[in-house]
Amino acid sequence: MSVSVLSPSRLLGGVSGILQVASLLILLLLLIKAAQLYLHRQWLLKALQQFPCPPSHWFFGHFQKFQQDQELQRIRKWVETFPSACPLWLWGGKVRVLLYDPDYMKVILGRSDPKSHGSYRFLAPWIGYGLLLLNGQTWFQHRRMLTPAFHYDILKPYVALMADSVRVMLDKWEKLLDQDSPLEVFQHVSLMTLDTIMKCAFSHQGSIQVDRNSQSYIQAINDLNNLVFSRGRNVFHQNDTIYSLTSTGRWTHRTCQLAHQHTGDQVIQLRKAQLQKEGELEKVKRKKHLDFLDILLVAKMENGSILSDKDLRAEVDTFMFEGHDTTASGISWILYALATHPKHQERCREEIRGLLGDGASITWNHLDQMPYTTMCIKEALRLYPPVPSIGRELSTPVTFPDGRSLPKGIMVMLSIYGLHHNPKVWPNPEVFDPSRFAPGSAQHSHAFLPFSGGSRNCIGKQFAMNELKVATALTLLRFELLPDPTRIPIPMARLVLKSKNGIHLRLRRLPNPCEDKDQL
Repeated sequence: MSVSVLSPSRLLGGVSGILQVASLLILLLLLIKAAQLYLHRQWLLKALQQFPCPPSHWFFGHFQKFQQDQELQRIRKWVETFPSACPLWLWGGKVRVLLYDPDYMKVILGRSDPKSHGSYRFLAPWIGYGLLLLNGQTWFQHRRMLTPAFHYDILKPYVALMADSVRVMLDKWEKLLDQDSPLEVFQHVSLMTLDTIMKCAFSHQGSIQVDRNSQSYIQAINDLNNLVFSRGRNVFHQNDTIYSLTSTGRWTHRTCQLAHQHTGDQVIQLRKAQLQKEGELEKVKRKKHLDFLDILLVAKMENGSILSDKDLRAEVDTFMFEGHDTTASGISWILYALATHPKHQERCREEIRGLLGDGASITWNHLDQMPYTTMCIKEALRLYPPVPSIGRELSTPVTFPDGRSLPKGIMVMLSIYGLHHNPKVWPNPEVFDPSRFAPGSAQHSHAFLPFSGGSRNCIGKQFAMNELKVATALTLLRFELLPDPTRIPIPMARLVLKSKNGIHLRLRRLPNPCEDKDQL
């Protein structure tokens, strides 16, 4: 009898053969990939031979030498050792060249290189492709469309709204003083700056500083800061599919949804509903200057089309994040810097009292009349830049003023933190010295970049500086700031500069000068 062609032994033999062929193909693909990675690494080593750096592990790069959240401290040491720039190896075939020299910064910021896709794409599920992530002509169109939202005539009335939000926060602090314990200020300041951006840019009525939903949004933003930053430094989390299957990937997805509920439901849909009321849209269109959200809702692109819902959401998510988290970081670190330097704090307070009295009102015109306070604010921004670094991917080769060059395709990281702590640019960089920013002081045009520089500088930098001044002035009129010696903040690199252990201050209520006069 003949054996059937479908016998189990024949089937097993066929399956075994297929598995062997598949194994050989997988092995071959792995060998090809390993060869590609090796050749790419050799190309990188040759391309970066003009830029010395500390020894790195062939696979784990430099991060195996970093203690947890000690990246900024390590960068300060590298700045002193390696002139102008230093390669930072993330892992075997992944490297970013840190730049911290003003001449190098000027060269890169004067070009039109795109944001480095490898770093910034992890932000896309959260904030979409708005002004922060866009490149090329689309970025230019969005930038030109949104620039009118930051016209001086728009910004002037915002000062009163900012002051209202700050006073709500300060009133909360007064009630908490009875507890006689240091206050972690970053969370409070974050709620205040979120309240401000909601009122100024998104036409929100009332205060959200007591809204639990707003507090959950603040927590979501803090979580996303950590999650996105950590993903960029994990070799196994680079692939979107693999990352989505991990616990942190699922956590990121849930947190993005929470953030989108705030911007979509509480901001966009609410304003759309208001504009649908009879006559409301025409009233908005007749305004000489539109606020940020109204520009997005009614403006048209150059080709006549309006923004898609996806583009609209991306711009709102971008500005909701950048408009409150960066300013919250700036204000919190400014208050800490003044708390640890009481003489400078008192001199600022005297200047503000001479200008505002009891601070019952603060206006646009006051903001240019506090020179010493502005000097202290700038010095705090130098020590603690809200955005520690920004990335670019070289679209063409570049040669720097000292003759060293980098080829196309290299990712450069403009370390604003490194620049601001560079002793060749700022003598004694760890010393708080506001006189660096005294009128007439000589500085390199790109030595101080808290709001980046070039054509892609922060579109809201004037808005941010106004808010920093208002918050600092009103806080100093109400409280004396003292540090908590048991909890010294540890700066931590994230998308926005944070403290590993929070920013804790002791507050001492100051008597109101007007009240003292009444008693006399």
